[in-house]
Amino acid sequence: MRHAYVFPGMGKKVRLMPKIPMPMYCLALLVTLAACEAALGPAEPLPASAQLLTAPEQYREWWAKTEACSGRSGDFSQVQWYIIPDVHTFQTDAGEKVGLWTHSSSGVRIIIAGNYSSNELVVRHEMLHALLDREGHPREYFQNRCGLTWDSWGHAD
Repeated sequence: MRHAYVFPGMGKKVRLMPKIPMPMYCLALLVTLAACEAALGPAEPLPASAQLLTAPEQYREWWAKTEACSGRSGDFSQVQWYIIPDVHTFQTDAGEKVGLWTHSSSGVRIIIAGNYSSNELVVRHEMLHALLDREGHPREYFQNRCGLTWDSWGHAD
């Protein structure tokens, strides 16, 4: 089946889909999906003793505040939350952390050290990574707009 659209008043059919045999179309789709997997890569292993967490309602409020200060929006329900109970920090490939944001082909994860799970700065800092979908700490967002670093907490514009 071919898809075409007739523009009103023109009487001329315009092909919306190129003339590609279905097996080639399916192969192209699979290659594209594989490229997405390769670009994002598989999920990194979770830190030892990480437990899936149902995000507290407070996190939704913090998410909304972080969206507001950053001017970005995201789907809170797509974040997988993890907590590592009874610790101040946890070990990662980049050293000890109190929070960690990851994005892979498996989705978005935010992992928080248990002793910081109620710390607005730490949780919102990782939320901002998720909303920006990037590593690093662009000054415009983490310091100027949202004040989500240890030094800038409470001093945002």
